[in-house]
Amino acid sequence: MFDAVIDGLLLVVQWPAAGYLLLGVMLGMFFGAVPGLSGLVGMAILLPFTFGLDAGSAFAFLLGMYAVTTTADTLSSVLLGVPGTAASQATILDGYPMAQRGEASRALGAAYMVSMVGGVLGAVFLALSIPLVKPLILSFAEPEFFMLAVLGLTMVGSLSGGSIYKGLASACLGLLLSMIGYAEFGGIPRYTFGENYLLDGLPLVPVVLGLFALPEMIDLAVRGSSISRVADAGTGMLDGFKDAGRHWWLALRCTAIGVYVGMLPGLGGSLVDWVAYGHAVQSAKDKSQFGKGDIRGVIAPEAANNAMKGGALLPTIAFAIPGSAAMAILLSAFLIQGLEPGPRMLTDRLDISFSLVWTLVIANILGAGLLMVWGQQVAKVTFLPGHFLVPAIVLFVFMGAWIGNGVLGDWISLLLFGLIGWVMKLSGWSRPPLVLGYILGKIMENGLQIGVQTHGWNFLTGPVMLIIMGLIAITLVAAWRRHRKDRAAAIVAGPAKAVGDAVEVTNPGVALVFDVLLLAMFIAAAVMAVEWRPAARLFPLVSALPAILLLVIVVWCDARFLRERAAGPAEDAAGVALRRGSAFYLWMVAIVAATLVIGQYFALLAFVALYLRIWGRAGWALVAAYTFGSGVVLYLLFNLVVPVLWHESPFFSLFT
Repeated sequence: MFDAVIDGLLLVVQWPAAGYLLLGVMLGMFFGAVPGLSGLVGMAILLPFTFGLDAGSAFAFLLGMYAVTTTADTLSSVLLGVPGTAASQATILDGYPMAQRGEASRALGAAYMVSMVGGVLGAVFLALSIPLVKPLILSFAEPEFFMLAVLGLTMVGSLSGGSIYKGLASACLGLLLSMIGYAEFGGIPRYTFGENYLLDGLPLVPVVLGLFALPEMIDLAVRGSSISRVADAGTGMLDGFKDAGRHWWLALRCTAIGVYVGMLPGLGGSLVDWVAYGHAVQSAKDKSQFGKGDIRGVIAPEAANNAMKGGALLPTIAFAIPGSAAMAILLSAFLIQGLEPGPRMLTDRLDISFSLVWTLVIANILGAGLLMVWGQQVAKVTFLPGHFLVPAIVLFVFMGAWIGNGVLGDWISLLLFGLIGWVMKLSGWSRPPLVLGYILGKIMENGLQIGVQTHGWNFLTGPVMLIIMGLIAITLVAAWRRHRKDRAAAIVAGPAKAVGDAVEVTNPGVALVFDVLLLAMFIAAAVMAVEWRPAARLFPLVSALPAILLLVIVVWCDARFLRERAAGPAEDAAGVALRRGSAFYLWMVAIVAATLVIGQYFALLAFVALYLRIWGRAGWALVAAYTFGSGVVLYLLFNLVVPVLWHESPFFSLFT
């Protein structure tokens, strides 16, 4: 074990992993500081750049970025009153009032200190837990992993988003997508529709980028305006350090809260800061200053949200059950590296597991230290207009989707899943269960087939299976009770906001259309599967039939929601957002169309120039400088650093 700890450290500190770790930390400060980006979006954008990297460098790059986002997000929470990520929402309650009275640096200093301590202790907890989990995970066989994956999908599906039914159906959709291509059992192509591109299955990276990155870019383009209203962070960071030391016991308790909440799949960053903040209020003798600028209201959530990441990694490594949406994308990095979470990560590749621990420790110390020094300068990123950020990020999203295979089919997949991801966001559908289902689909089918072929359906009656089934039942009951409470709370805000199960639907009309299309798709998938060989049709039917039942309920709920929801200003705003978002999506479609004529290099630069000029209303000087800089970055990065085979331009080939 000690040798694995040292080997893990060497994987992180040796070159080039150390360089990728530093780069990841720098990028993480950007993704955390800019509201709307977050570690989840950063993980999706950076994932393609791990192709060709060794495992140590790849995870140092991704986790280095992800580890510091919940440290850097304090900048926008304190300075702007806008959460940089979902994990910093509670920080606003006291951090922003402190900034308004000129104590922003004090709040930032305390936040950076407890974030560093919380992140390091969370990583230590992960390291101490690995030896305890190892005997348990080694007792599991393939059939048990099938049921364990069902538990993971149930947790993530039922606990994320505003609807249990939509969350579980989203997981089933991911399972269905994982079956595209040649069946491992049965040896026939499934759901390929005669397209050779689909014989090997859907490409992972364009799917992830489309589901998570493009919808955020659409929202950022629709909003477009700067959100900054605070010009100065003030002074007093040293006072913040003293505050962190004075309230060390609160920080330590909230660190423990963060670790244990992080282990709960589907909750993670969206809940941990509120639990810690509630604990701080309840345990305080003097509660009068909470919400008005109490430093304890900053310390509690910031200690918890960094510690949460160490807790979230534990079920991800040991059971392939991600503790957060970003951990679901990290599972994609495991697949890219040819690694499978579970027994091998705790035996043959224990050095990789400990390298993740060391990455969290070093990244948290490095990120907090840099922000203590450069916090004022990094804060300036949050004052940039949204239209200035969109073109650069879109370039990296499109080129990230291109890196893996270098074919236009990957861009079409990116656009398709970008549309699906955006519609899911409008319709109150959770996207992490879809990604998790897609990643676990092959593992689940393998476990199910082995269990059925070896023991028949009696494999479900084993003691381990029954225990896991009991946990699944408990998860569903707990999720149902939580959603009932959420619905009851929504009724207080107005009956139209709590009809059926659709509490978080942004556009109910789009939601109902999407529901019906999904229902039709699952019915068609089941009908097609009936004609296949028994081994090939087993898992598709196991995935499709529950989804059909769930979608019938979803259609009924959303139809009732649409019928009873009163029209008003929110409806008009949703319509405007839909129209503008659709227009921006057509711009991205135009990138692919232009690539067929002038090649992708010039198509991307044309998008940058036209977007800045038309959408951003930028001056010609800025347009020219931005476009020229984008061209230089594209050339240097994708010709020299990560060489790609560019799509040939029929137009320019006429002159060569």
